[in-house]
Amino acid sequence: MQTVTIKNCKFSESQIIKALKDNQQRRSVSDVSRELGIDKSTFYYWRNKYGGMEQQQLKLLEELEDENNKLKQDVR
Repeated sequence: MQTVTIKNCKFSESQIIKALKDNQQRRSVSDVSRELGIDKSTFYYWRNKYGGMEQQQLKLLEELEDENNKLKQDVR
């Protein structure tokens, strides 16, 4: 399982998706953030970027971002 690399993020794709789904099931942002040991702003960032995504879609997004970074390096 890959770990999402968002500013040295230590959470896996599954953990991020689980946290977002927990919030959708009526758990407060404060409770989810406290449980994971993250700031509320991090949770809101995840929700804005990954809200509504399933794990397969998140993996595709990461692959596209990696490919984009490689292409940027080739251009330089």
